[in-house]
Amino acid sequence: MSFSKRKKLLVGWETKPSFSVGQKEERANVLGLMQKFFGCGFMRKDSSDGTIKYEVRRLNDLINKIIPHFEKYCLLSPKQEDFLLFKQVCLLMQKEIHLHAKGLRKIVSIACKMNPSGKRKYSRENILKTLR
Repeated sequence: MSFSKRKKLLVGWETKPSFSVGQKEERANVLGLMQKFFGCGFMRKDSSDGTIKYEVRRLNDLINKIIPHFEKYCLLSPKQEDFLLFKQVCLLMQKEIHLHAKGLRKIVSIACKMNPSGKRKYSRENILKTLR
């Protein structure tokens, strides 16, 4: 889940859900199999770590393909907790609550609990203090 400043939007921020899986280039064939299995998403090279990523960003694909799969086949790692938070955010976005300040505050609070070791361009505090 990422957030980008967008002056043209009512709340001043764009919310972008994203499911991604990365592999080193020599093992990236499994990502192609995932893309074929789900029938959505795209592949990209991540220049920050030199890996290949399979990524799905369309909310409709996340809700109708990715989330149901991981509900049926739960992750057997701490990533399961992140998945449950991700699912919660996607379902809130489906209701379009991210388009209003109160709803975006809720989404930001949930999203910032996910992937705590990951890098974020904007902190929770920065987003919340600049909401319109």
